[in-house]
Amino acid sequence: MEMQSRNMSDIIEEYLKDILNDVKQVEIKRSEIARQFNCVPSQINYVIKTRFNLKNGYVVRSKRGGGGYIRIVKVDLVENPDLIDDLINAIGMDISENQGYQIIKNLFDDDILSQKEANLLLAATSRDALQVPTVEQENFLRARILVRVLKRLRLEE
Repeated sequence: MEMQSRNMSDIIEEYLKDILNDVKQVEIKRSEIARQFNCVPSQINYVIKTRFNLKNGYVVRSKRGGGGYIRIVKVDLVENPDLIDDLINAIGMDISENQGYQIIKNLFDDDILSQKEANLLLAATSRDALQVPTVEQENFLRARILVRVLKRLRLEE
């Protein structure tokens, strides 16, 4: 019953994350995964672009051509503190509440933030806390808060 309510993107995401639970990185061929899930290769691109990016705790590399592949690596900011700068750049000038949640969750999962710190940061960046007239202003404020926290974390490394 649950399978019917889930879309193909969710199923592909779950499949790849299950693999990444066991190993730090996975190399896939887009066409093979598309065949396996009976979908078009662009569906695989969509899942990787929207759900496996640095804001979600992943670095994706790809090689095009006949022997091409897509490599997805689960990053650990403790082992790769330079990625904090990349994450700051990825946040840029605005970030949605959902994307902010994902970043905070990854910082917690990587043991960079305690549960209490993560919960405080979630509260401080929530729509309810920011309460500004527009979504654009809200996303801008959330980005500024997260960038300042990340810069502080980088200094403490």
